[in-house]
Amino acid sequence: MHIRFVTTGGTIDKIYFDELSQFEVGESQMEHILREGLVQFDYDIVPLMKKDSLEIKDADRRILRDYIAADDATHYIVTHGTDTMPDTAEVLSELQGKTIVLTGALTPARFRTTDAMFNIGMAVAAVQTLAPGAYIAISGQVFKAGTVRKNRKENRFELI
Repeated sequence: MHIRFVTTGGTIDKIYFDELSQFEVGESQMEHILREGLVQFDYDIVPLMKKDSLEIKDADRRILRDYIAADDATHYIVTHGTDTMPDTAEVLSELQGKTIVLTGALTPARFRTTDAMFNIGMAVAAVQTLAPGAYIAISGQVFKAGTVRKNRKENRFELI
């Protein structure tokens, strides 16, 4: 099975700028994560955007949806910031015949302690076993699009 990774930015790809005392979205960490994970499946990576999820607007969601709709692959993992991930998952749930799993991280992949690798691994397992549709795989759980929200106060995902 071939898996197409589409990167949009988010915390998973954030880097810290000491001189600015802030985080910004940097280069995608997907190639590094997959290489370090010694994966044995066919994949490619499409860097579509480099945005914090709070910067992703409806027009960006349409770009992502249109890209996947026109693309020939059937299995996708979309890396995305967690704050608006449920909104994007709902837009992608309109697509037929594609299995799409969104994932990201609550801490940057470059950090020593991060959930990024676990979430990517979980998304890889999910995209290979789920029926066509749009899902979110994060923090040890898989949610169908439209059934989940991010609880920002508790920094976790929960069913609606």
